[in-house]
Amino acid sequence: MPAELPPELVDPIQAHPEFNETGSKIAVAGHPIHAMLVAFPVALAFCTFGADGFYWLTGELFWARAALWASGMAFLIGVLAGISGTVELLMVPGIRRRAASWSHFIFAMMLLSVLGANWGYRLDGYEQAVLPWGILVSALAAGATALTGWHGGKLVFDYQIGTSSKGR
Repeated sequence: MPAELPPELVDPIQAHPEFNETGSKIAVAGHPIHAMLVAFPVALAFCTFGADGFYWLTGELFWARAALWASGMAFLIGVLAGISGTVELLMVPGIRRRAASWSHFIFAMMLLSVLGANWGYRLDGYEQAVLPWGILVSALAAGATALTGWHGGKLVFDYQIGTSSKGR
């Protein structure tokens, strides 16, 4: 049993019991949609960077085209993951009350901006877009993906955000 606090001190977790309500509201059979979608833009952001690197090394047009498709799908699926994550953030009180959730949200919006810019830059001539700016933006996207993913992983593994023990 926790010790009683003086009346002028308030335990924020006891004052807000919804702090522990962190289960996913948008799920299919107990599996959170955001967690299922987010793996694709993460992988595709790194694939874009890799394809740019292979184009730089080989000069093969295939890799520039692959980077165009990977960057576009990273952005589009990222938007879907972002929508589901934003709905979770706004609907679940235990997620909304944590500062770490808002940090992840801000990094994710920054990442979506970089992914969109990377794709948009390639739409008007994907082969010419790779060097030098395309590969640099891809490197920025890979770094932003790592930062955003780190914060998202902390939410899941440290706070069990978006998880469910009910196994619906």
